[in-house]
Amino acid sequence: MKIAIVHDWLVTYAGAERVLAGLIETWPDADLFAVIDFLSDEDRASLGGKRATTTFIQQLPKAKTHYQKYLPLMPLAIEQLDMSAYDLVISSSHAVAKGVLTGPNQLHISYVHSPIRYAWDLQHQYLHEASLDRGIKAKLARMLLHYMRMWDQRTASGVDEFIANSHFIGRRINKSYRRESTVIYPPVDTRNFTLYAEKEDFYLTASRLVPYKRIPMIVEAFSRMPDKKLIVIGAGPEMDKAKELASPNVTLMGYQNFAVLLHHMQRARAFVFAAEEDFGIAPIEAQACGTPVIAFGRGGVLETVRGIDHPEPTGVFYDEQTAESLIAAIGEFEAQAHHIFPDACRASAERFSTERFRQEIKAFVETRVLEISLHQEQDALRHHPTATPANVTQVYPTAVPMKHA
Repeated sequence: MKIAIVHDWLVTYAGAERVLAGLIETWPDADLFAVIDFLSDEDRASLGGKRATTTFIQQLPKAKTHYQKYLPLMPLAIEQLDMSAYDLVISSSHAVAKGVLTGPNQLHISYVHSPIRYAWDLQHQYLHEASLDRGIKAKLARMLLHYMRMWDQRTASGVDEFIANSHFIGRRINKSYRRESTVIYPPVDTRNFTLYAEKEDFYLTASRLVPYKRIPMIVEAFSRMPDKKLIVIGAGPEMDKAKELASPNVTLMGYQNFAVLLHHMQRARAFVFAAEEDFGIAPIEAQACGTPVIAFGRGGVLETVRGIDHPEPTGVFYDEQTAESLIAAIGEFEAQAHHIFPDACRASAERFSTERFRQEIKAFVETRVLEISLHQEQDALRHHPTATPANVTQVYPTAVPMKHA
């Protein structure tokens, strides 16, 4: 069976690309497609060295660094990728990949990281953060996002099966497309984030310093608790704001390599998380190290961290993205920390291992392929009474190859 894997764009190696790597590990002979592909050699090694077949956007000026500006062209671009030679198409989509065109004799399974966030329920937040609240540019941006919503909803009908990366995203898929989905959690590298039971007296947060991660809010909260130490690992446009709010008990380390990140994540008293994520890998990596999590209680983290009321808790939630709410959660954590054990955190993280992802995604796809194959055989026998299962392929050539995926 010929398989194609379609990804949105390949520029950096982040959460969506980890899922892509898991798909490629599961189907190493599949062909890879993307709108653009500018991955570094180091990141490409994680994809088995595969290079994607790309679209015309790859050749446009500054496509590597300003690819977001070509968003209006991406629906057209993704539809130009020729999938006609493939029996199975798997799209890995948080933007346009699911809009690839397939025919009635092809199976299209879409693993959705999220419907296009900035076109649906997070439109107003993204426009505000981009300073597009008013003016002619704001009007043009809203028109574009209206077009993207219509295109995104229309192309949902071309997908045979949706897989969501969390129940939170499953609800977003249902809200946007009115389609049901199966939840298969993304793979997390629990092998390299190893258990370490001895904790030290500091809190840790680690992420890109972009607005929705709310790192300055975390810094502000700890600046108001001078007896508690916070270490921040990561870089980004919010760094200056974090520096302005930081007091002497807050250390901003900037970007650090994996060894430094692991050392701190293993030894932190707790990992602090303030984003509303679709899934959220960092809290799971912390738990894999045996480190509890203090997290804003919205989004995918509610499925990956076990609150203090769980029989085997791994963290504490807070209700608002404010310094006051986080300060209260720190207090609750310190009062309840004796109920949270490193082994329980590690066991919670193992639910999201890479091996588990590969087994679940492979079983889901093979089951669906078999169902399609059996349906084709039954259809052939209905329309051709003289046919037998042995010669069904003369009528439906794809039946047997798909059956043996």
